[in-house]
Amino acid sequence: MLADEDMTKIIKSTTDIAVSGNEIIKLCDIPHSTVYRKLKWMLENKLLTVDTMKFTDEGKKFSLFKSTIHSINVNMDKSGNMEVSATKNMGIDQFMAKKFLSLDME
Repeated sequence: MLADEDMTKIIKSTTDIAVSGNEIIKLCDIPHSTVYRKLKWMLENKLLTVDTMKFTDEGKKFSLFKSTIHSINVNMDKSGNMEVSATKNMGIDQFMAKKFLSLDME
């Protein structure tokens, strides 16, 4: 996934806000068929989630996608051992609940 430029663009475009497939096509400049094929794979592998379902004025249904990943860190030591870690993307409601229920007094 890290080496796939299109998937990296999709993750970046869906980290902070939920966006539709058509918005991803425009924001990332990726062909329609490629976006929807990669969205399907990313949903199946839990890299994305459907944040909201909406309807157009004509009654057509569409989804808003949100990344489940906030950040990915890759560290390699001098001997070539690599460690990859990911931070889960939290929505504002989850963030506020965590802060409220936390014992931290920041």
